[in-house]
Amino acid sequence: MANILVIDDNLDICNLLKRFLTTKGHQVETTLSGKNGIELVKSQSFDLILCDFKLRDIEGPDILQEVKKISPETKLAIITGYSDVRVAVEVMKKGAFDYVVKPLIPDEILSLIDRAMNTPTLIPVTEENLEKKKLKTSETPQLDTDEYIWGKGEASKSLLKEVSLVAPTNFSVIIYGESGAGKENIARTIHNLSERKDKPFVPIDCGALTRDLAGSELWGHEKGAFTGAQTAKQGQFEIADGGTIFLDEIANLSYDIQIGLLRLVQEKKLRRIGGVNDKTIDVRIIVASNENLKDSVSKGKFREDLFYRFNEFTINVPALRERGKDIMLFAEHFLSAANIELKKDVKGFSKEVSELFMKYEWPGNLREMRNIIRRSLLLTDGDNVEISAIPHEIVHANKFNFQGEPSQNPSNSSQPIVQKQEELVDLKEIAAQAEADAIKKALLENNYNKTKVAKQLGIDRKTLFNKIKLHNI
Repeated sequence: MANILVIDDNLDICNLLKRFLTTKGHQVETTLSGKNGIELVKSQSFDLILCDFKLRDIEGPDILQEVKKISPETKLAIITGYSDVRVAVEVMKKGAFDYVVKPLIPDEILSLIDRAMNTPTLIPVTEENLEKKKLKTSETPQLDTDEYIWGKGEASKSLLKEVSLVAPTNFSVIIYGESGAGKENIARTIHNLSERKDKPFVPIDCGALTRDLAGSELWGHEKGAFTGAQTAKQGQFEIADGGTIFLDEIANLSYDIQIGLLRLVQEKKLRRIGGVNDKTIDVRIIVASNENLKDSVSKGKFREDLFYRFNEFTINVPALRERGKDIMLFAEHFLSAANIELKKDVKGFSKEVSELFMKYEWPGNLREMRNIIRRSLLLTDGDNVEISAIPHEIVHANKFNFQGEPSQNPSNSSQPIVQKQEELVDLKEIAAQAEADAIKKALLENNYNKTKVAKQLGIDRKTLFNKIKLHNI
């Protein structure tokens, strides 16, 4: 049972929702005024607020900001008559839990309430909130999103504890983890739990930066700095000023860019390419790598002094296969999200599928799981996802004989010996299977560094990503 507040200047909507949700066992308050709604939040405790985007006195996003100040643990969902993705983006960026589009569908409202009641809320641990809600100082904040949720197992609890410990500081952080394990989400959580949360969070895939353009992208450039620089450009570090910058696959940065990065870290100043003046900036740097940076230092690929600058705090993100019972928790989360996306109502997974998920190695981790569940749901007509809807290569993954598991420590990665499948239908299937085998082998050999994999296979990154998606790797 949830305690719900409905804020809508349409009396019929208020009455309809109150009657319907009351019959479902929920406690419901309604108001036609945004200002009155804010006063109700001050005097009462609500689990969820359903608020119209356009009100006569105050707009929904403004109410959202007030609610976050008064009662951070209360979730707010926007009701809008404008089926516009820009509305969704705006309210979600400002912290809304979700949004629904008129005309309201009863099952959609019930699903939203169920997710709101079962999704942990980000509660910043501040003196004000500790006093207001009498929280224990040992409690840790949580942040769930459509892309990532925190599990309940020991590995997940340990990870969350480390994140909440380092988040309030200005420490630089190195995040290690396999591809698809959620490193960017961890970095974003650190930012959202810090005092910089209202400033920009800027993620950069260093593996996608070419040697020639990396400097311009990171530091910016002045007009005429080089051929083609027809206008001045702000660099990503300038954009992130006051906030957090996340450098993913940092080991891919060239040596000269590493020198510039070291100067920036030491002096907290940058100079645009072609510029003559330095600009002071304040940016927290979080980096991620799926290869051990100490090994990169020993191989001469990464500057030792830069490594020690970044190595103030290290977080190891466990692979999905190491999450135990949380594997099915993640699966159910992605199932719920896919149900909404595909407008389906699949209840769960068959016992056979659940057992398969628990045994499967998940080399692509959470990203792979999300894609597999979305595809499987598309092929499901009944109440449960059956084994027939799971991709062939996942069901028969045991036909690949791997010598050991992919290691979280890149220096310990093993080499796979891929056996041919016994039953291949035709030449197209044989070719597709061989291509999938080659990509999997290259991923393991290069510690899931897609830039290196693409180079080894003689294809560009975009083609590699398309083939990974095609083969559900």
